[in-house]
Amino acid sequence: MDKNALRREIREKKRAMTPQQIETASRQLGALLRENDLYRTAKTVYGYLPYNQEVRTVPILEQAIRDGKRVAVPKVVGEEMIFIYMDDLTLVEKGYAGIPEPIANTPVADDPTALVLMPGLVFDPQGHRVGYGGGFYDKFLAAEPHHPTVALCYAFQMVERLETEAHDIPVSQVIWA
Repeated sequence: MDKNALRREIREKKRAMTPQQIETASRQLGALLRENDLYRTAKTVYGYLPYNQEVRTVPILEQAIRDGKRVAVPKVVGEEMIFIYMDDLTLVEKGYAGIPEPIANTPVADDPTALVLMPGLVFDPQGHRVGYGGGFYDKFLAAEPHHPTVALCYAFQMVERLETEAHDIPVSQVIWA
């Protein structure tokens, strides 16, 4: 199945989820992430703010702050994505493609070993992913390759194997519920 057909199929499945299903899976994923060694050893977490039916990451990021970690979320500036440190995850507005982003442009996150939570539509156990098509995370990770990465997803977003392209950068680990 080509990437666009796979994106359509998974988007349909995500749209069919109830708010309760999203919240339940998100809580499970947050608990699994907190048990993960990449999370435990991270001093900084580069997360993302959820859009549509994505895993509800705000409680996860709020927990990271309570766990003493610095938290940053992405903001698209021109053709690139930067991460902005945030202590208050309510200080956001609609940004690129209607996705929530920090209102502020500073302070720009600068931890080259921060754990990056990776959004996406489809994943395989080897860490390959199909994103939303913007290529922002692949560009970011190509420029900053030393970040450990974890994808959080719903079980139906996992497939046995994805076709990859040369510019695709697999995630370190995929956690699903």
